[in-house]
Amino acid sequence: MAMAMRLPAIVRAATEMAASPVGLRRLFCSNATKFSFLSPQSGTEAPARPQAEPSTNLFVSGLNKRTTSEGLRTAFAQFGEVADAKVVTDRLSGFSKGFGFVRYATLEDSAKGIAGMDGKFLDGWVIFAEYARPREQSQSYQPQNNMSRPPYGNRY
Repeated sequence: MAMAMRLPAIVRAATEMAASPVGLRRLFCSNATKFSFLSPQSGTEAPARPQAEPSTNLFVSGLNKRTTSEGLRTAFAQFGEVADAKVVTDRLSGFSKGFGFVRYATLEDSAKGIAGMDGKFLDGWVIFAEYARPREQSQSYQPQNNMSRPPYGNRY
């Protein structure tokens, strides 16, 4: 009996949903127009990540954990003269952390390397290549909470 009473309401909601341009949002969310994540606005886009200035040093991400520095070098060497290739590895396991750096001899070669390898497969994984950003200068280290001296006076 209860199912028979719900059926017309479900059919009515389904027909409203089909006729409505907002679809399921109207059915399940009372204030769906307030949440921008439910319907991405075509005019509002997320700000793009700033691009690094062209340099001979490339940042390569998405590497397989079995990728070696030599494998990275040979993959990028087909697009120009590679001066250095380094896969950043974990200290304990020795496997790749998933990113590395490739340094070319010229800017033209680095541009060819990005064009040739960005979004391509290396060791079964899709990798991404872009110009490396310079390392940010960190502030001089200041221990927090006076950790340079014992916390409870000079007990020892």
